[in-house]
Amino acid sequence: MSMRTKRSVRAGQYVALLCYLVFLAFPFLWLISTAFKPAPELGSLHPTWIPQHPTLDNFRQAFDEQPLLRAAANSLIAALSAGLIAVLIATPMAYVMARHRTRLSTAATGWVVVSQAFPFVLLIIPLFLVLKNLHLINTLWGLIMVYVVWALPFALWMLVGYVRAVPRELEEAAAVDGAGRLRTLVSVTAPLLAPGIVATALFAFITAWNEFFFALVLLKTPEKQTLPVVLTHFLGAEGASDLGPLAAAAFLATLPSLVLFAVIQRRITGGMLAGAVKN
Repeated sequence: MSMRTKRSVRAGQYVALLCYLVFLAFPFLWLISTAFKPAPELGSLHPTWIPQHPTLDNFRQAFDEQPLLRAAANSLIAALSAGLIAVLIATPMAYVMARHRTRLSTAATGWVVVSQAFPFVLLIIPLFLVLKNLHLINTLWGLIMVYVVWALPFALWMLVGYVRAVPRELEEAAAVDGAGRLRTLVSVTAPLLAPGIVATALFAFITAWNEFFFALVLLKTPEKQTLPVVLTHFLGAEGASDLGPLAAAAFLATLPSLVLFAVIQRRITGGMLAGAVKN
């Protein structure tokens, strides 16, 4: 392949990537534009990208109409708890599965992958009955349990990869120096797994923060509802919506995911590099 052909292929790849980025960014950019538009511009037959008269009235109206702060607090509690608990359970399990490869661990890994294919609808009735017997319907702890169970397979699969990237030679060297299994895990393996653990916890957090279906079914009273469920209250009968406040509230609800996703990218890269370094 000539140099000119290579440059043409590279240019085509960049153009395709740019088009894909524009495709992904379009809904979010339009959401921001809508959030700052006054009512007359929202009803205009000739919408514009940039608001002609930007306003914060949509944000004020959104907070006046719905308890967004309380819903955000509920989402934060559920997402943080689910992320931390999932990581605490998945980390030792991932270590055992990665370091002791048996037929059972192979079957468990396969089950982790298969379990992600189950749709929510198949799981909601058994989950509802179990939580009802435990008296956890309409409670944040019941929702947290569901989020932990739902996030655990992915967290386990992700952490197994990070554990396998940690060189065995480091643990063997620590054992030769007289360190026990627990001390080796705490002093040698855990620091190398820290970026992967953080990345996994953040993924679990974002999944729980954005989840809607389970929260809609399991939480009944408005005081317990999470932010994605409260956003549906801006929708009226027959699909009518209060577009300005809805866009403003959705924009505020999206910000934490975007910030944490930016952090995740750095943590994932750092974890991969840390696991790839062999002494």
